[in-house]
Amino acid sequence: MASGSALIFDEEMSRYKLLWKDPVCEIEVPERLTVSYEALKTHGVTQRCKQLPVRQATEQEILLAHSEEYLEAVKQTPKMSVEELMAFSKQYSDVYFHQNIYHCAKLAVGATLQLVDSVVKREVRNGMALVRPPGHHSQRSAANGFCVFNNVAIAALHATKNYNLKRVLIVDWDIHHGQGVQYCFEEDPSVLYFSWHRYENQTFWPNLPESDYTSVGKGKGCGFNINLPWNKVGMTNSDYLAAFFHVLLPVAYEFDPELVLVSAGFDSAIGDPEGEMCAIPEIFAHLTQLLMPLAAGKMCVVLEGGYNLTSLAQSVCQTVQTLLGDPAPRLSGLTAACESALESIQNVRNAQSSYWSCFKHLVFIGLILKEAHLGTSTKRARMDENSGAKEAEKPAPETNTKKTTQDIVWPEPLIRTSPDVRTVVAPPPGVEVSLPEGCQHLGEVSQSATKEVQSFRDKHIQDVTDQNIHQPLGNIISVLDQMMNKEVRNGCIVVSDLSVSIRCACERALMGLAERVLVVFIGDGNIPVKTNDGKVFLVQVCAEETEEECGNRLSLCLREGESFTAGFMQAVLSLILPLAYEFNPCLVLGVFRDSGAKTHLTPVWGHLTSLLQGLAGGQTLTLLQGYDKNLLEVTVSALSGAPVPPLGPLGAPKPADVQMMEKQRQRLQKRWSLVQECWGLLR
Repeated sequence: MASGSALIFDEEMSRYKLLWKDPVCEIEVPERLTVSYEALKTHGVTQRCKQLPVRQATEQEILLAHSEEYLEAVKQTPKMSVEELMAFSKQYSDVYFHQNIYHCAKLAVGATLQLVDSVVKREVRNGMALVRPPGHHSQRSAANGFCVFNNVAIAALHATKNYNLKRVLIVDWDIHHGQGVQYCFEEDPSVLYFSWHRYENQTFWPNLPESDYTSVGKGKGCGFNINLPWNKVGMTNSDYLAAFFHVLLPVAYEFDPELVLVSAGFDSAIGDPEGEMCAIPEIFAHLTQLLMPLAAGKMCVVLEGGYNLTSLAQSVCQTVQTLLGDPAPRLSGLTAACESALESIQNVRNAQSSYWSCFKHLVFIGLILKEAHLGTSTKRARMDENSGAKEAEKPAPETNTKKTTQDIVWPEPLIRTSPDVRTVVAPPPGVEVSLPEGCQHLGEVSQSATKEVQSFRDKHIQDVTDQNIHQPLGNIISVLDQMMNKEVRNGCIVVSDLSVSIRCACERALMGLAERVLVVFIGDGNIPVKTNDGKVFLVQVCAEETEEECGNRLSLCLREGESFTAGFMQAVLSLILPLAYEFNPCLVLGVFRDSGAKTHLTPVWGHLTSLLQGLAGGQTLTLLQGYDKNLLEVTVSALSGAPVPPLGPLGAPKPADVQMMEKQRQRLQKRWSLVQECWGLLR
């Protein structure tokens, strides 16, 4: 099993710069690369990564995405004078050349391919390539937007050609549309390209109509190009999470990629003069975490943009630390996504509904945009289908964005620490379990824990005569105490009596470890937890319908059958994760009732457990009723950050399940803003 994270960097890629005055290009500076690497060194991250050597890409590799004529033209730049370089640069849009840029561009492609090779060969689990120049704007025969060769596009083509991969996902969270990647794959169903980008109704660079949500791909590639346009600035953590929960992740799970490539532009972070967005660097820890269960963990992150050197360096650190398995920082203050973001999200879902099963039964019902309410419509100007007349829409007045964004101040991210032991496991007595890296067996229960068990028994369960209950209760108290003392991050315990175990875990956690506990229960039956005081949020996935009106309870009654997995993941992404992120627990308590022959629950449980690792600083305690070897192994893999089994391509959830979820959403939206004004119901 692959382990570890790769980091690829060569200072040589910082050895080119703008040689003349150009107000457009002056923000692309060598320090973008060096400050990112220095920040990783300062935080002790580089020492923990596997450092891979950088090589130059071959001409054959560059020609995977570029024409011979263009390559030959770029090859001439090392011999050019400054005047010739300036004239050559003017042939293209928003880019500059330097005598060393051809060499650096070959290194950028080569570094990206080195990373892909190591990840696909399972020499490492994941990694990041710090490269310069960026690549996602460059096209087959044109440099563009600071980009010379399309690093990520070449990497995807390299992976499909040399490793026979059938499905590659490219996630582009740069604030600019990566039109070069779109053009490369718009007819290719083997590559799914997702890009969010500042658009502002086509008034923001690159000002292309094909950057809008209506561009879904061409021919066999229809549905495999997803553009999510941001039509206003100031997008926040909540808007980015909504885009992942309601667009990217549902499609990604249905697509079932074999490799994930991230065009990681951090100009979408707060303080950047290009993006003008308000999402803090910590959000990239969570976006990375949410992608990690896909493709059995095979993920390659490649640097694109980012022009505020402070937020860039912080965001790079957040991303790499998450790749290494450090717990993601908790996000507070999450609110509903803004109306403009929700409108864009719903427009994407509608445009893609003919191609993806996860959207086929969903229509927008919660967003009714009224001109009087919004003040100004966020709808883009369009060509009238009958008259061809374009609606008049004035672009926003120009402002000195560079000055205003530099004046923005945000708290420096807290230092991310992780206990030496990630996961402790307590199987039934006498059962031997092989554990992944970073895990260990719990060991003997301490005398203090034994006393706590007796105290709990005397107080709550005097009528229980089963002496075998002492050991699992002692295990629960021991693990929670070790979490509180920062000795371990999470744990997995096999228990017999779920009711008593849940009660013990919640009571003990609320005594000191956690102000709020999220309980996620898979199975039927009543759960002995109180939710009316706001300290506990209970999610139950079951087969038997329940009637519960509490605002801190979510009951999901899913129908068995071939669409169960699709329905389960729809519930996870559209309801469970948004509610969990807003609740912001200090501990996640995952509980799995003995499922008997229902082995289909194990894979989805693994993915749910993995996705929940972004919460509570990674502090999760799982209780499994009865011993099931496969269930225990999948749970421990998810807790330890090891890959969980892929779910395979998903179909559409059952209409009845979709309707049930929408009913629950409407009930809960009165209290929880991240599910407000969402979308659901059948057509």
